[in-house]
Amino acid sequence: MEKIRLSKLMSEQGLCSRREADRYIELGWVFVDGEQITELGSKIYPSQQIKLNRAAQAQQTQLATILLNKPVGYVSGQPEPGYRPAIVLIKPENQFVRDVATKRFHPSHLKKLAPAGRLDIDSQGLLVLTQDGRIAKQLIGENSAIEKEYLVRVEGTLPREKLALLNHGLSLDGQALKPAQVSWQNQDQLRFILREGKKRQIRRMCELVNLKVTGLKRVRIGKVKLGDLPEGHWRYLEESERF
Repeated sequence: MEKIRLSKLMSEQGLCSRREADRYIELGWVFVDGEQITELGSKIYPSQQIKLNRAAQAQQTQLATILLNKPVGYVSGQPEPGYRPAIVLIKPENQFVRDVATKRFHPSHLKKLAPAGRLDIDSQGLLVLTQDGRIAKQLIGENSAIEKEYLVRVEGTLPREKLALLNHGLSLDGQALKPAQVSWQNQDQLRFILREGKKRQIRRMCELVNLKVTGLKRVRIGKVKLGDLPEGHWRYLEESERF
């Protein structure tokens, strides 16, 4: 059995991000089979047991993960000319009045807060912003298979065979898409459940079957639902919630 870099293994096991792992190692917060590891670049066997001390665990619980109901017209990540990033909505006056999380808003929660997944400027709904590398990896990591559910308002006709194509059989950018779950929600709205997130994927899929998207709203990521969170408002991910 070959040894693997400790920080890589910590990331793969979902303990933290690789960058966080290196910092924890430097601080002496990482133990392998009960032995403290402080040397960056250390390698161990995958079968060995990794544990974080209480200081690391306490720091992780302080990391903020925020759920935002992003309106149309805001970009998920870096601002584009003439448009504002969704993070500007994360301010005390926009916090959901029924947020039951024990966390209280602090400006430090905005530091290194980044979107874990895109939501196009002309789309609305559930956007996750997090300081926690574990959650980012879970949602947008290379091997992520977290479901994302959308309600999509469309114009045009959709024969049964074209609906079947939306579920499986389309390709984008020369690559076959993973199977999806697409069904009618009502007479002008489709429900999409995807396990991948190519850029503008749903809009492009609809174009391929001659449908025009007139509205797109993400309502669920994994087990976490948008629920009754008002547009433009946000809340903290509860400690009991898991994607």
